[in-house]
Amino acid sequence: MDACYLISLLLSRLIQVQVNEGIIQGQVVSNPYGCPFFSFRGIPYAEPPVGDLRFKAPQPKTPWEGIRNATEHASHCFKYEIFTNETNLPTGSEDCLYLNVYSPNIAPSQPFPVMVYIHGGGFVSGSGDDDRYGPQFLIRKDVIVVTINYRLEILGLLSLDTEDIPGNAGMKDQVAALRWVKNNIVKFGGDPDNITVFGESAGGASVSFHLVSPMSKGLFKRAITQSGTLTSWWPNTFRARDRALLLAKQLGCNSTDDKEIAEFFRAQPTENLVNKRIPVTYWQAGKETPDVYYGIVQEKEFGNNERFFYGHPFDVLRKGIHEGVEVMNGYTEDEGILYFSTGVNSDRIFEQANHFLEFFVPEPYTTDVPLATQMEIGSKFKNFYMKNKTASRDSLDDLLKYFNMELFVYGIISQEKIIAKYKKNKSYLYKFTCKSELNTFIVNTGLDQLFNYRPVVAHGDDLRYIFPMENVDINSTAFKMIEQVTTLWTNFAKYGDPTPDDSLGVKWLPYTIENEDYLDIGENLVPGTHPEKEEVQFWESNFREFLPEYVP
Repeated sequence: MDACYLISLLLSRLIQVQVNEGIIQGQVVSNPYGCPFFSFRGIPYAEPPVGDLRFKAPQPKTPWEGIRNATEHASHCFKYEIFTNETNLPTGSEDCLYLNVYSPNIAPSQPFPVMVYIHGGGFVSGSGDDDRYGPQFLIRKDVIVVTINYRLEILGLLSLDTEDIPGNAGMKDQVAALRWVKNNIVKFGGDPDNITVFGESAGGASVSFHLVSPMSKGLFKRAITQSGTLTSWWPNTFRARDRALLLAKQLGCNSTDDKEIAEFFRAQPTENLVNKRIPVTYWQAGKETPDVYYGIVQEKEFGNNERFFYGHPFDVLRKGIHEGVEVMNGYTEDEGILYFSTGVNSDRIFEQANHFLEFFVPEPYTTDVPLATQMEIGSKFKNFYMKNKTASRDSLDDLLKYFNMELFVYGIISQEKIIAKYKKNKSYLYKFTCKSELNTFIVNTGLDQLFNYRPVVAHGDDLRYIFPMENVDINSTAFKMIEQVTTLWTNFAKYGDPTPDDSLGVKWLPYTIENEDYLDIGENLVPGTHPEKEEVQFWESNFREFLPEYVP
């Protein structure tokens, strides 16, 4: 008798599983796109990081007595919305270190590959809840899906550069979740030796850092970095301690004693530690640009503390990613639309782009080269992208190409090249070009009037082909693309090869320095070589001249 039918007999039944910390009770739920599945939501993977544990690395979860309900999501970490037009107050709780496990079958004849998803949201918004990240598309392909919460913004990423508040707490939450999965996933029918960690945007950058973090070594076999890498500028925090001190002053603490400042932060009500945008440079304060104020820091050593990350991202990557780990990495066609979506003023963007050469200066130059040199660099970039055009709605695509590279594509291709140069790890590169009614980023962010002149594939539009954020007709063209995308993603998770056979009618080759192979993932799958060749060459030659450490 077929497993799908047998599991359907258990629909709505409560199902108990014994994990290392105690017994949890989930349920079997239906899937409009396939077989019913086992759902366990709101599983604690660490102690609540409250009181003295605020800003600290997460502590292992204490075992519980009795049966713990796992049919509902637990509270998410404090967050506020940055991308949509919503102006809701921040929501969440400090008691938020929970994850969700969805399994096709908790007693399979062969254990399933496991896919652990790390959500994006600029390190200030998002959660692992299934209102956005449900497993219904992926689980059809016989994989277990895990989604996680981790601390965000100030509570998750504040750094005073001290032993009390070293930084990267939210990243250490992710490590704790991965350790929990490694130790417990067999109880849900999963294979602890075949775990793929994947994420998008800030989640993609997180996955990229896990590729090199000493804390993450051995916790996964494969990784997918979607629209975010450690070699982009925005996940890396400049002068984090200065920001922490400015925040303390803004909240009323003028002490110069680090212990007193740490105590002050721990005593603050949570609402004082959410949605605080604090620039630390004149450039950050004046430029009309989306900023990530709290990201990953290079941690100092204090005794024998576990450090999540230290060193320069490009240098650390050059030393190699974890042995034996395979990677899939890519970007959407119009990533740069994100630039307009986080509350920035588009008219002011045009005005600054026309007025200041520094507007076209990639971020690393703003902190590492003199102003006169920045003006020279800005002039080169402005001429390359705008030719002699004025920045306006009529030249939006030219500006967009610069934003694509500045925010995402240069960093993504840099990661690809550095991994390929050392020829120790297999990596696949893609460009995502699917266009359908699922591409709703510009509608959700109120940018549909600005970008009404052509169909776009914005930052985050790829997610709707992986997670069911709205109902999709199984007979639609959009669903055909969902089928292709989820097949590629789960093939990679199963075999380390997104096209192990000819069922998709295409062979996606690993990226090499010689060919620079990639796959264009649209309605049709089209292999290509040397993506964004002219732009990449321009950027690399510029960095070679002025900041060679940023050349892959």
